[in-house]
Amino acid sequence: MIRVVLPAHLWTLARVGAEVQVDVPGTPTPAGVIEALEQKYPVLKGTIRDYGTLKRRPLVRYFVCAEDWSHDPPDRPLPQAIVDGTEPFYIIGAIAGG
Repeated sequence: MIRVVLPAHLWTLARVGAEVQVDVPGTPTPAGVIEALEQKYPVLKGTIRDYGTLKRRPLVRYFVCAEDWSHDPPDRPLPQAIVDGTEPFYIIGAIAGG
């Protein structure tokens, strides 16, 4: 099971706590984590990535073991610390403004 920490607006939308767990079949990747989240919590579909292209939304960031993976390939395998549950996969809502 992969631990996923969601931003407040998404865990409120999904009516869950700040941290959830998802089962990712095969080799866990960021895309696999998001796919598992959308399957387990359908209300999140389209909030983290675009419906058609499946690309990460511009103001959403992924953090893995304290590193920003937002611009890395979505099929990059996650580190063992994420896979074994030692570290969570963070989804962060970026802040923009002027």
